[in-house]
Amino acid sequence: MKRPASGTAKLLALAALVLLAACGREPEAVAPEVRPVRTITIANSVSSNTVALTGRVQARAEVNQSFRLPGQLIERRVDVGDSVRAGQEIARLDSQNEASGLQAAQAQLVAAQVQLADARNNFTRMRNLIVDNAVSRASYDHAQALQSTAEAQVKAVQSQLALAQSRFDFTRLRADVSGVVTARGPEVGEVVAAGQMIVQIAQSGAADAIFDVPAPVKDSASRAATIWVALTSDPGIRAKGSVREVSPRADPVTGTFRVRVSLANAPAAMRLGSTVTGRLELDAVPGIAIPAVALTQVDGKPAVWVVDPKTSTVALRRIEIRSNDATMVQVQSGLNPGDVVVTAGVQVLRPGQKVSLLGSVK
Repeated sequence: MKRPASGTAKLLALAALVLLAACGREPEAVAPEVRPVRTITIANSVSSNTVALTGRVQARAEVNQSFRLPGQLIERRVDVGDSVRAGQEIARLDSQNEASGLQAAQAQLVAAQVQLADARNNFTRMRNLIVDNAVSRASYDHAQALQSTAEAQVKAVQSQLALAQSRFDFTRLRADVSGVVTARGPEVGEVVAAGQMIVQIAQSGAADAIFDVPAPVKDSASRAATIWVALTSDPGIRAKGSVREVSPRADPVTGTFRVRVSLANAPAAMRLGSTVTGRLELDAVPGIAIPAVALTQVDGKPAVWVVDPKTSTVALRRIEIRSNDATMVQVQSGLNPGDVVVTAGVQVLRPGQKVSLLGSVK
């Protein structure tokens, strides 16, 4: 017997109608995320600013000490940090061969001197006999020739002896200058080549502060500018400096130029290798300054987020930096007056993102 249609069937039909209606409804659009940011409006300015540079103290002259002939290093009497004086013996080579050569040259000189004495005696005798016609002219001339040959032989052997003595002396390395040992080369027992650095000596006296500066700073700084150099660890210890040398070639890796600053009456606390900070006054040039917190990077290069006022979206823009310190950055190129640059919230932005301006500095 058939059962009459129940209320359950009606409920199922109603649910089916609801599902069909839901399938035909379009999904609601998700509103784009809007990031609140703080900005600064770029203004052009002309300024003369001071740039802080970090460098190190270095001796004006560093001399490599090396032997003039090859041999086995058997002694090195100084190490890094030791003070040496000019003429002090600092290393020694195995001198057995040179000592043998010196002894042989000394023996040859004795033999040559004996021959010369015999030749002179013979010539003196011949000179007395030729007066009485007791010997022939040919015998006299022969005796004179033997004496001249013996004299030349003594001179030649004396030169060989001087050379042998020099070679023996060259097995002892003596410091050419007074100063402090800053580096050492091969270890005792190694065979070294002529001219190979055994130790490096920073010559006593004048010192330089070495800085690596970017091209814009190099171009803006005057060669006659005075630079105050202070110890980074104790800014109260400082010295007056002047530019002594500017490298004409940029470092191929960093793109910076090496500048040597001569230090006048540097304090004793400014030891070799000390880290120093130099402050340099740049010439007045047109420029754009932005807060250092506005900086970010794209492909490892400095960049900033710039806001499009029409769409309220941001885009990354590469810039070139002329100089910078802990708080401000002087921009060489990449920004124009009127550009709106994000100064807070730069780490959470993405290209094309909408932003809302919390505050803007004109």
